Amino acid sequence: MSRARSKARRGALQALYQWQLAGGDDSLASIESQFLAERELGDIDAEYFHELLTEVGRRRADYDQRIAPLLDRPLEQLDPVEHAILWLGTYELEARWDIPFRVVIAEAMELTKQFGGDNAHRYVNAILDRLARELRAAERALPT
Repeated sequence: MSRARSKARRGALQALYQWQLAGGDDSLASIESQFLAERELGDIDAEYFHELLTEVGRRRADYDQRIAPLLDRPLEQLDPVEHAILWLGTYELEARWDIPFRVVIAEAMELTKQFGGDNAHRYVNAILDRLARELRAAERALPT
C-alpha cells in the first residue's frame, strides 16, 4: 500500500504542477482524467490520487493561508513544485491522521529531492516541520 500511495503522491504532484503552469485554466478533474489516460501508472493507488487532487484543489486557498506565514518569501515567489508539495503535505498533516507526521514529511522530502531545486528539500522540511508542530502537537509529543 505505501508504494502505491507514494506513486499517488508523485502523480498528484505532477498533476498539481501542470495545473499551476496552466494558470488553473484547466480543471483538476480534466487534468486527472488526462493524467490517468496518458501515463503508465502501474500500481498507483488511484483512489488516493483522486482524493489528493480533489481535496487539495478544494482547500488550496486555506492551505496557502496556513503556509504563507511560515515562508521567508511571498507566496507568489514559491516554486510551483515546492508549492504543490506543501499543499500535499498540509493536506496530509491536517486531514490524514492515519498517516504519521514523520511519514508525511519523509514523503514530501523524497518528492522534493526528486523534482525540486537544489536544497529545496531543506526548505520544504522546515516548513512542514513547523506545520506539524501546530497540527500534530499531540502526536509529536509521543515517544518514538
